[in-house]
Amino acid sequence: MLTSFCIGGERLDSLDLKILLVTQGIKVSYDVYEQFGGTHRIHPDPLTCNCLMLPDGTVVHITDVALHMRYLKSAISLESLRNIRHALHIRTLFRLEVSDTGVPVLLHNGEKVTEVSFPPASRFYEQKTSSGLPYLGNAVLQGLDFLSFQCLWSCDYAKAGYPCQFCYSGGVFERLARKHKPDPAVPTPQDVAEITDYALNKEKTAKHIQLTGGSTMNPHGECHIIREILGEINNVVGLKNIPGEVLVYTTPPSNPEAVDQVFEAGASRIACSLEVWSEELAKTVTPGKWKFSGRQRCLDCLKYIARKYGPNKACSSFVVGIEPAESYLEGAEYLASHGIVPIASIWIPFGRPVMGRVEAPRLDYYRKVKDGLAEIYAKYDIEPPGSIGLNVCLCRDIWNHRSEIMGSIEAMLS
Repeated sequence: MLTSFCIGGERLDSLDLKILLVTQGIKVSYDVYEQFGGTHRIHPDPLTCNCLMLPDGTVVHITDVALHMRYLKSAISLESLRNIRHALHIRTLFRLEVSDTGVPVLLHNGEKVTEVSFPPASRFYEQKTSSGLPYLGNAVLQGLDFLSFQCLWSCDYAKAGYPCQFCYSGGVFERLARKHKPDPAVPTPQDVAEITDYALNKEKTAKHIQLTGGSTMNPHGECHIIREILGEINNVVGLKNIPGEVLVYTTPPSNPEAVDQVFEAGASRIACSLEVWSEELAKTVTPGKWKFSGRQRCLDCLKYIARKYGPNKACSSFVVGIEPAESYLEGAEYLASHGIVPIASIWIPFGRPVMGRVEAPRLDYYRKVKDGLAEIYAKYDIEPPGSIGLNVCLCRDIWNHRSEIMGSIEAMLS
């Protein structure tokens, strides 16, 4: 059951609180890093994808506002100072401190909200592959059970000057291309296999894998890349030994049958992400996807997967908070009615403004999404990836609590 909290005189459940923490950020006391850094997975580095757990186990991403600001100032170029100027407006009333009894506690405007916990300690981010590639910056541990590779190939759309507005990595690729500098190093299939082996077998800090890259101009190129990566994971780890799912994100190929090789290589699900459902907003927010691959190619690929491999095998991520809730839910229902999983990733409005905005919608917007998705998942028997829930995604949390959410809706209507 979702835990209930009182903040500013308003009653919130754990998913409401997660939304506020993800969209508003937290100021983390240095004492938290100092006291728990040796015994738990909490590091003073934004690249480590820190998270906390609420009392009911809900996983919440930690954006430490102070650390985030310092990282932006050191990581991005002078031409992007406008992004820092936007970030300077970040204000949050949430703090994470060590209580008098020595436990981590979440505060809002100085008032205690709840005690929280962190994942067990890990040496994951101290490691390098045999080729010398550091794990830090190339893979992350998300929550309690996901190993995610976020940039396994470069984004040609961004290099051509058409990055998605919300994507930090896309902005990096665009700036490097404009200055005629080489792309950042990306993990080789051997690197990916070694990192996977460490997380799943040596530390047992994950059971699901997520493979993600940019977008290539050659629509068949990614399927070949993914097949090679999965083949090397199979050689080193053995795909049959992975206890959870292998979720693959890829640009939709012009011939949907190209994804067959990805499933044959061991993928559990394939995601081709629309990001926003509104076609007008898509032209502005995801210009590269709109110009080079297009909405219809994405839908054709997703429907092909659902028809051939069955419901819940095709997924599409959406950045929730950018478009009206009604628009997102319209798209979510359309996909779900075809057996496709709509994924809800919460927009983090720090550092890269979208359509000039750096402020997320109010909580009632997300509650509408939460209620609507619970009904859609139940109506079409749709199950999002994973098991516990990811740092910034709402979908698995909603699915895990769908009966409770729908029961609350019925109670309010009766």
